[in-house]
Amino acid sequence: QVQLVESGGDLVKPGGSLRLSCAASGSIFSINVMGWYRQAPGKQRELVAHISKSGSTNYADSVKGRFTISRDNAKNTVYLQMNSLKPEDTAVYYCNANLMPSVPPFRRDNYWGQGTQVTVSS
Repeated sequence: QVQLVESGGDLVKPGGSLRLSCAASGSIFSINVMGWYRQAPGKQRELVAHISKSGSTNYADSVKGRFTISRDNAKNTVYLQMNSLKPEDTAVYYCNANLMPSVPPFRRDNYWGQGTQVTVSS
């Protein structure tokens, strides 16, 4: 069984910063890409950023230059440093990991966390 647990969401004022963390645990053989998605009320879930096992990154245009994704492979953890936050960044942020479990059926798949709320408001 695999779990992804996010933390770090909070209420912050515009221009402020937050750091999200997501730790994957359980029966994991290997993790490929890890990423962050977000979903605002009434909108579809969208990609924020993702990072490969080797450290290659990709960002949504709306967060480039403000957000930084990183990961610690030894801890199976991915981070999202969010700076210069704007009200339009308000959303539930979800962690995603493409991984191979170490138990049957040994099939690579995408796993999701439960989400953490980020609210940017004065």
